Amino acid sequence: MLMRPLYSRVTSSNKTFLKSFTSRYSTPAEFLKKTVLYDFHVENGAKMVPFAGYSMPVQYQGLGILASHLHTRENASLFDVSHMLQTRLTGKDRISFLEKLIVADIKSLPLGHSALSVFTNENGGIIDDTVICQREDHIYIVSNAACADKDLAHIHLHLAEFQKNGGEAELNVIEDHALVALQGPKAARALERLAGKSLEDLKFMTGRFMDLNGIHCHVTRSGYTGEDGFEISIPASGAVPLAKSLLADPAVQLAGLGARDSLRLEAGLCLYGHDLDETTTPIEAGLGWTIGQRRRQQGGFLGSDITIRDLREGPKRRRIGLIVEGSPARENAEIYNLDEEAIGKVTSGIPSPSLKQNIAMGYVKNGFHKIGTWLQVKVRSRYQRAKVVKMPFVPPKYYK
Repeated sequence: MLMRPLYSRVTSSNKTFLKSFTSRYSTPAEFLKKTVLYDFHVENGAKMVPFAGYSMPVQYQGLGILASHLHTRENASLFDVSHMLQTRLTGKDRISFLEKLIVADIKSLPLGHSALSVFTNENGGIIDDTVICQREDHIYIVSNAACADKDLAHIHLHLAEFQKNGGEAELNVIEDHALVALQGPKAARALERLAGKSLEDLKFMTGRFMDLNGIHCHVTRSGYTGEDGFEISIPASGAVPLAKSLLADPAVQLAGLGARDSLRLEAGLCLYGHDLDETTTPIEAGLGWTIGQRRRQQGGFLGSDITIRDLREGPKRRRIGLIVEGSPARENAEIYNLDEEAIGKVTSGIPSPSLKQNIAMGYVKNGFHKIGTWLQVKVRSRYQRAKVVKMPFVPPKYYK
């Protein structure tokens, strides 16, 4: 009895998702880029939508967003994330250069380990969020497709100055590799079958090179769903064969942007352009944990004076998670205190397929962010009760 109304609500969420994404990142159809897996998606019944300049699958025929979401939580799903920007930073001074632009303590990051970080601007705002991996002779960087052009312009601007002053570092875009994400509790078993060995020693946020079905890949144990999983950078020519091999496992199904969005929100993870932007600081966003102790003390990254001040004095606003009563609260819904004073806005909101409750993420004035605080969200001119709750909404299952 619960499934039919929930499916209706999730379908509505999908329409809102499409409208929001295409309005922000829409590109005329004739100019859309295609990943190497595009034809494979179409052959498998994908509904393709414009996203970040690419034609990307939002869902697949015969498997709605709700079903795909729950399948990922219970089994394993394969996502095409080849639109993401993959780059490689080389040179003997690569660490000192990148530490000028991001908040992570790269110098202390062990070989083969990854870290979530953010690029900041002079005002401490977030230009983009990124995942970096420390390799023997380079730093592997993955950042958002929608921010690719501005990220590259930002990096090259500062790189030119760095090189002019004698620094040795080079940035190369990895254009000949696809990127896929295998996510879910049965992801490890499916990937081990192709690797021909146990991956028990590959822990969360670590990566290594390995052969999968004879194809040399870079695999990190990470993802964007809150589940155990892997992100696989693979030569473009091997992407379709790898996808077919993974889908030969009955536990693995294809999944698109729709399920990826609802999964990441349940996991309390931010979507750039919605929950993060250049006016948002890492501390406001609840990402202070990405700033290493040495970086807190020494600074040295763009806007570090503002970030360190926010760490010391507290930010003016904070990102929160909400359970919302009544109708779902969507992006830009206003948040009020119990005296009906406007104190913030929702940045992401959906009916949670896993919890069967309406969840939302947003920003409120400092002081209203404490767990258990009752607030109100205005939805279609009606005030609805909303409670501040701890994120992630769904307990993570990262393999540590």
